[in-house]
Amino acid sequence: MNAPVLYESHCHTTLCKHAFGTTDEYAAVALARNFKGITFTCHCPLPHGFSASVRMRPEQFDDYVAMVAATRDAFAGRLDVRLGLESDYYPGVEPWLEKLHAHVPLSHVLGSIHYQVMDYRRLFYTGEIFSYQELYYEHLALSAESGLFDTLAHPDLIKNESPADWNFEQMRPHIERALDRIAATGVAMELNTSGVQKDLPEMNPSPSQLALMHERGIPVVIGADAHVPERVGDGYKTALKLLESVGYNEVSYFIDRQRQSVPISAAHASLG
Repeated sequence: MNAPVLYESHCHTTLCKHAFGTTDEYAAVALARNFKGITFTCHCPLPHGFSASVRMRPEQFDDYVAMVAATRDAFAGRLDVRLGLESDYYPGVEPWLEKLHAHVPLSHVLGSIHYQVMDYRRLFYTGEIFSYQELYYEHLALSAESGLFDTLAHPDLIKNESPADWNFEQMRPHIERALDRIAATGVAMELNTSGVQKDLPEMNPSPSQLALMHERGIPVVIGADAHVPERVGDGYKTALKLLESVGYNEVSYFIDRQRQSVPISAAHASLG
């Protein structure tokens, strides 16, 4: 097996209340699977108790920082352990996130639109699914334009709102407009391998959207979105092949909020 070159760029901790296992256990799987590093990106705290049932409380943020630091020390010299964050975007939250992201140095910040969170639905869902799908892509573009994020996570997640009502071709003009805006910002987008476990079982985004991203030169970061240790690095080989199939020849990750890229051929070889 060749030298490790990839990072697990999306994984969680028990502080989000729906993940399991210690940070050391996640790191151990990354090491065993020949990853160069792992960046923890747990769900950020939000103001006014917004979606509090699936994220850490604001007063737990320092506990999160300490938890990742302890694992970084435990794996020093063997695996590069990094502190990141998955931050929810919705219009109006920008000042909170700007302050939160400046609290400590972060290595990778994911931006997410979680359409399924009840507090988000109360604000934005009108009962019309197609309008909700359109709004998702509008908010995705706004999140890139906010300058708050390095990578946009699982960027077609809305297709799981109602798979029976998802029609890519119907949504394509809205998707293309959003991707044009995202490409202009230079923000990366994620290929999230956990999508195969969702109601519409394919990675997020779909091959069709991934091809549109490639046409616009949008860089891609792979993440497993691991909520249990054994999912660290899951599906990466398939994801690399999918990237190649639509024309990508390199894959990215972030270190200290700076994008790094490696050839897909080297990434394949590192995973054996």
